[in-house]
Amino acid sequence: MAMDNGGLILLIFLAFLFAWGLNRVRRMLKFGPVAYAGVMITFVILMLALYTQTQH
Repeated sequence: MAMDNGGLILLIFLAFLFAWGLNRVRRMLKFGPVAYAGVMITFVILMLALYTQTQH
């Protein structure tokens, strides 16, 4: 099974962009670290699910 490296690189870029944006929003809304970690874990699971769906 060949991996789509372009898609993986794009996914990693989007994850970093999302983390940067979430960090700015977290500062404005004064989120705690638990809420921040919860949102990041949810995002990672969602992105992995989307990535595995596109591989089939």
